[in-house]
Amino acid sequence: MKETPDMYGAYPRLDEAQLTELQALGERRTTSSGEVLQQAGESPDEFVVVLDGTVAMMQDLGGRERVVAVHGPYRFLGEVGMLTGQAIFLTAVAQEPGEVLAVPLDQLKDLVPRDPRLADLILRAFLIRRSLQLTLGAGFAIIGSRFSADTRRLREFAARNRLPHHWIDLETDAEAERMLRELGIGREETPVVIWRGEVLRNPDNERLAAAVGLRRTTPVQSVCDLIVVGAGPAGLAAAVYGASEGLATVVLDSVATGGQAGTSSRIENYLGFPAGISGAELADLAEIQAKRFGAELTVPATAVALGERDGHHLVVLEDDARISGRAVLIASGVRYRKLDVPGLDAVTSTSVYYAATELEANLCRKDPVVIVGGGNSAGQAAVFLAQHAAKVVLVVRSNELGQDMSRYLADRIKRTDGIHVQPHSEVREVHGERSLDEVVVEDTKTGERRVEPAKALFVFIGGLPHVRWLGDQILLDDRGFVLTGSQVPGERQLLETSRSGVFAVGDVRSGSVKRVAAAVGDGALAVRMVHEHLGHTR
Repeated sequence: MKETPDMYGAYPRLDEAQLTELQALGERRTTSSGEVLQQAGESPDEFVVVLDGTVAMMQDLGGRERVVAVHGPYRFLGEVGMLTGQAIFLTAVAQEPGEVLAVPLDQLKDLVPRDPRLADLILRAFLIRRSLQLTLGAGFAIIGSRFSADTRRLREFAARNRLPHHWIDLETDAEAERMLRELGIGREETPVVIWRGEVLRNPDNERLAAAVGLRRTTPVQSVCDLIVVGAGPAGLAAAVYGASEGLATVVLDSVATGGQAGTSSRIENYLGFPAGISGAELADLAEIQAKRFGAELTVPATAVALGERDGHHLVVLEDDARISGRAVLIASGVRYRKLDVPGLDAVTSTSVYYAATELEANLCRKDPVVIVGGGNSAGQAAVFLAQHAAKVVLVVRSNELGQDMSRYLADRIKRTDGIHVQPHSEVREVHGERSLDEVVVEDTKTGERRVEPAKALFVFIGGLPHVRWLGDQILLDDRGFVLTGSQVPGERQLLETSRSGVFAVGDVRSGSVKRVAAAVGDGALAVRMVHEHLGHTR
């Protein structure tokens, strides 16, 4: 097989100096034709460089195989999951007798601070490969109906966690019926997930995560220094700073790393990224960084209660696991606020979205869509979806687009063809049986209503604080956000809540600035306060 051309830096070739550096850390091995060097579904403990011959990266399509890429001499195998302890999604097979260099991952990680240029090359390649895998659907298969809420749940969970997968739609794909017959599965048993020959019938998110190797970290049994609940920008920043400064840090999130920022197609006003960065890439980089410093991340892990045990704080999880910590950081963020308009319930599972990622863009490609909201999330979604949808209608309550949105984004929208802004307007009704057909929008100044054809409705109208799991343990403001510092009685540090040793950061905190950079600042600042608290309590 011919070697795959290097696309976008996904398949770089190491130079002589880099190869020499790696050879000092690993061992050379001969390979035979057909030998499996890395197996999909497993977590390799070696970084493999091809020295002679070619190696094909194979995807299992349920009895059939597809070649995704072919590597020749001086190229390396692997993907980003190797850096986070996650299973890989492609199998590496030697195509003819050859030779490889195998470097233990621990040795590779020790090399990072000594040779940042090589580390950046590998990390960039791994991240781009993951993006290509997501585009190709090079992972597990989800078979289910587009009208099924569980099918959507599985697809969204996979998308939020950047898990390569392909969806086979029962309604439109003839291959779906054939596969179900071969597997002896009835339509009523769908959705199903097929991975490594195993069939999972309508698995919950935790079971899917375990099957694909996402949830590999077992929550610690001893008392840790810091428990971070929520892995958005604030929680990830606290993980990086906490772990790097020697705190035994555990991070929990019920869905995925990145929080709402992880669903952003492009964050353009974040310091240090002049060309912008996607929320998913920012989350991946932060996760790798946090784990390199020793933080333990567990996803999915849903916190359901905050309590006390033996003088320490106790976080109770949905599966009844309990984690004790000397300090707790509430970074659980907000949950999407939903529209309440006639007709919405009938089309919610098929046509209403609260994020605009590649997943949603592919579902509404070349269709008209309506976006509701006037903040940055709505603006970023409009710019992104304009590249895919036939028409984007942006419904804004305020009189001016830039009133609640960053000016650069408002200007970008005005310059983008295909985006039609409707100021001082609100959605009054939606029409459709199982899927959306049209949206009724009213001008709040004139009372005039107009009907907008739409196959998808995107809602970005703010969020409600995710604090239900706190019970009555923490004081909240009248909107349900967590009070901190001078907002609570007694002497408290700036980000400390009404309970000593429990801090709140990011969007869940009362009075916080709803920006990624502000959330990161909160997370970093909170770690200093945790240090001060632990110094007083130890």
